[in-house]
Amino acid sequence: MLAIVRRGAAGGAVAQRLLAACPDAELLAPASPDAFGALLRRLSTAGTTLVALGPLEDVAQAVQPGPDTAPVVVVAENGRAVVPLCGARAGGDELARQIGAALGITAAITSGTPPAPVPGRLAVVGLGPGKAGLMAPEVRAELDRAQDILGYIPYVRMAGPFRPDQTVHVSDNREELDRARHAFALAAAGRHVVVVSSGDPGIFAMAAALFEALERGDDPAWGQVDLVVLPGISAAQAAAARAGAPLGHDFCVISLSDNLKSWATIERRLAAAAGADLVLALYNPISRARPWQLDRAFEVLRQIRDAATPVVLGRDIGRPGESLTTTRLGEVRSDMVDMRTVVIVGSSTTRVLPRRDGKTWVYTPRWHEA
Repeated sequence: MLAIVRRGAAGGAVAQRLLAACPDAELLAPASPDAFGALLRRLSTAGTTLVALGPLEDVAQAVQPGPDTAPVVVVAENGRAVVPLCGARAGGDELARQIGAALGITAAITSGTPPAPVPGRLAVVGLGPGKAGLMAPEVRAELDRAQDILGYIPYVRMAGPFRPDQTVHVSDNREELDRARHAFALAAAGRHVVVVSSGDPGIFAMAAALFEALERGDDPAWGQVDLVVLPGISAAQAAAARAGAPLGHDFCVISLSDNLKSWATIERRLAAAAGADLVLALYNPISRARPWQLDRAFEVLRQIRDAATPVVLGRDIGRPGESLTTTRLGEVRSDMVDMRTVVIVGSSTTRVLPRRDGKTWVYTPRWHEA
């Protein structure tokens, strides 16, 4: 049995063209997104071959594709993309070619013979600070080969441009675990998936979320996915390079966000790092939800560090409108900083030197007296 399933009234004209190409198919149009997902799940479980008009991510979540799933072909509601989601060996690729021919487009089949392997590949990549020239060539190549790209909307924009046959899945910045689960579901179905992070994916970013989802997940297919992590230039590295070499000796990186840890823990770590005379790179320094915490962090540091300690504020380094400010611990204020700023607080040995353009270099010598 072949069923064409569309969401309510969406994709009506495309659905009629599909019926003309597949006259033996049954057209079903559940009214709501929930009903759409429930129907896809029920039909797939029953072994029905499906042509689904709707977003690829919605279909993948509903069907939960695996190596034994009946063929499922996803068609964009505007008829401009055809993607065989699963069941390639059972006729999914051939059905996708048939549908693509009916719509006058080429189906997004990644390989002719043999079809794409199951399970697939999942790469979490670091885009670097934002400038295309600072993205690692291996990351660019992974993005170019991907079928599905997932990420927070601004980071996905940074990763583009994409081809028409590539599917982009965007989500909010606080949906990391849901994004990770979605990525594993797609990759376990044989898709080539890339999850994007700004900076480096292993520093307060998506790599850890993927491993958390993998550890907590109960789908054995996830463990068979070809999982890789590709690094990028971090925000701290980019800001440090613009400033000179403030990370030239021992340093630590601390996030001031208390979404996943207590503020008391953050204060203890700030005090410990300051007491150890480490250079500090502070991420997520301030937001509308926590406007007071950065000033409190500066208070903690001022109790231990000299007021003349150099401080570097790097905002949007590597992106249009970047700015770099050098100040002192006794003078820095929270209103000089926003969420897109990385704050680097020097150690007792960090120095400031004049530049020929009238600005300053900041560096930390490689040595440290006992």
